[in-house]
Amino acid sequence: MLHTRPLRRIALLALLATSSLAQAAEALNIDVYRDPNCGCCKAWISHLKENGFTVQDHEEPNMSAVKQRLGVEPRLASCHTGVIDGKFVEGHVPADQVKALLKRDDLRGLAVPGMPKGSPGMEVEGRQDAYQVIGLTRAGADEVVAEYPGK
Repeated sequence: MLHTRPLRRIALLALLATSSLAQAAEALNIDVYRDPNCGCCKAWISHLKENGFTVQDHEEPNMSAVKQRLGVEPRLASCHTGVIDGKFVEGHVPADQVKALLKRDDLRGLAVPGMPKGSPGMEVEGRQDAYQVIGLTRAGADEVVAEYPGK
C-alpha cells in the first residue's frame, strides 16, 4: 500500500520551492533607459545580466525627461537610469548594490554620480577611481550606502 501523505508533503515542498524561485527571478527584472549612442550603458547592462538580472533595454532620446519623471536629483545624475521595484538606479551602480536596494524600503533609489573609471561598465585596465554609491532617502536626503576605493 502506497502512503500518500509523504508524497503530498513532497509535492507541496516542490511547489513552494518553485514558487520561491519564480518570485526571486521576478524581483531581478530591471528596466534600463539609455541614450541610443551610449557604449558604457551597454556595458553596464552586460554587468547586470552577468549578475542574474533580466534587463529590458529602452533607448531613450530624452534622458533628462526620464530622470525628472523618476525623481533623480540633478546632483546624482549619470548617463543611464534603471528602474527596479519602483526605485531608480542611476549610473554605474554595482549589481550587488542594486540587489541590496530591493531590501530597503527607506530609499527612493541609488546613484553613482558621474562616470567613475573602474565602476561597472566603465572598466579601464589599471585604473579605478574612488567612488560612492549614494542612496536617496524618501525624505530627500543623501546617504552613502557603499564606498569603493581607488587604485
